[in-house]
Amino acid sequence: MLPVARKPIVQYVAEELVANGVNQMLFVTGRNKASIENHFDSDPELTRVLANTNKQELLDELKFEELEANFFYTRQRQQKGLGDAILCGESFAGEQPFVVALGDSILGMNGESKAVARISELFTEMRASCIVAVEEVDAHEVSSYGIVDPGEGEGDWVRVKNLVEKPKQNEAPSRWAISGRYAFSPLIFDMIRRVKPDKRGEIQLTNAIQLLCEEGKRVLALKLTPADRRYDIGNFPSYFETFVEFALADPLYGTDFRKALHRILERK
Repeated sequence: MLPVARKPIVQYVAEELVANGVNQMLFVTGRNKASIENHFDSDPELTRVLANTNKQELLDELKFEELEANFFYTRQRQQKGLGDAILCGESFAGEQPFVVALGDSILGMNGESKAVARISELFTEMRASCIVAVEEVDAHEVSSYGIVDPGEGEGDWVRVKNLVEKPKQNEAPSRWAISGRYAFSPLIFDMIRRVKPDKRGEIQLTNAIQLLCEEGKRVLALKLTPADRRYDIGNFPSYFETFVEFALADPLYGTDFRKALHRILERK
């Protein structure tokens, strides 16, 4: 629910998924995260008050309530890692392929990315078991991400031979970092159940995907385009940078904010 400019991060992600054709969404939350469910609920009283006071600008901010999607919620009772969080959605996915979008990443300025649609199309076309979105990062950043070991490919995708979770810079097989968007067949649930928790008690999703690779399943990586740039909200430096960049691009307040930012920097 952290805000970036005028929206919480989760709203950017939800709007991105709807724009990519996703109309059934399951939020996997944790303790004290009821604010997410409340955010996507309709509030007729607030809408009426804003309409009566002629606050059209604020009414426009509530247009996400018109998203043509159904929202569902489940809770991860213990913080046991991303793999376990995805396992919480097994009943929701059933026997159907599904996509995963992490809530600490916005793809594209204002979440305007078509990467998920491209992932879905490639998944069907290649009859894949898993597709991960990847973005090339600087060498000193590889230790912060899951990194793919790429094989042969065509165009904007490559076969994934292996994955390494947060490798040291001199041990990374590439600079292609997993970027918070995935497509899976239901087979991933069996792989997750086979993964042993790490020393922190977490079940790493990359280890489950690695099992798919080891068993010869078709695992592919789709390279993000520059327009799909990943805005990482997982740490304070990148969050601050993302907030400033989105605020500068705001059609109503961006110009004034840019002037204020210049004044602040001149005083330093």
